[in-house]
Amino acid sequence: MIISGLLIAIGLIIPMFSPVKIVLGPASYTLASHVAIFIGMLISPSVAIAVAIGTTIGFFFGGFAIVIVLRAASHLIFAVIGSYYIHKVTIDALTPIKARIFSFFIGLIHGAAEVAVVSTFFFGGSLSPAYAERGFFVSVILLVGIGTVIHSMVDFEFAWIIQRLLRKQKFLQID
Repeated sequence: MIISGLLIAIGLIIPMFSPVKIVLGPASYTLASHVAIFIGMLISPSVAIAVAIGTTIGFFFGGFAIVIVLRAASHLIFAVIGSYYIHKVTIDALTPIKARIFSFFIGLIHGAAEVAVVSTFFFGGSLSPAYAERGFFVSVILLVGIGTVIHSMVDFEFAWIIQRLLRKQKFLQID
């Protein structure tokens, strides 16, 4: 429970205060913003679920736009699928190559879920005009969809490195 709480706090602090953001209007990507969820996935399904739900609630109470809150809620999908897969296969069976392949497929699920959320708002006309200016394909498919896959894979890499270092130092025990 303590690790889940710490990861939720990290998952809220990074997007709120990180100066490392890539802005490709209308989309933006905050480096390492998904690391807490990925570390939760690597620990256990219950930690992954807690972190995904906790960060979503945090964004809601933080007053973020509903599209951002729902994008955070969509993380529950890839967190559950990814965590159950990792723990079915066992994390130790994930070689570096298999971890990258896993990261790509989780990134596809992550991207598809966020595209579904943003598409609803795009076609509902409730996104900023910058989305409409670039059109659906560029704004939603390329920037949100493909951008999220790449962002997800980068953040997974950070999480993978961090969890390996923590396990090596015996600071983290994986179920």
